[in-house]
Amino acid sequence: GANLSGANLSNANLRGAKLSNADLNKVNLSDSNLSGAYLTNADLYGANLSDANLSGANLSDANLSGANLFNANLSGATMPDGTIHD
Repeated sequence: GANLSGANLSNANLRGAKLSNADLNKVNLSDSNLSGAYLTNADLYGANLSDANLSGANLSDANLSGANLFNANLSGATMPDGTIHD
């Protein structure tokens, strides 16, 4: 996957982006639109996802350790353990 480690992607429109297996370690994705994005097996360790729109995103097997999900919209998102968020 893509290596975007440490990138500043705040306010980015990444709707439906295919970022499976991507290295998103410590990426700033605050206020970004990731609705419907494919983030399966992505490394989001320490990423800033505050206020991000992750509705309907697929986070199966993603690493969210240390990630900031404050106020993120996770409605309908597939979580790392395979469950669907309310």
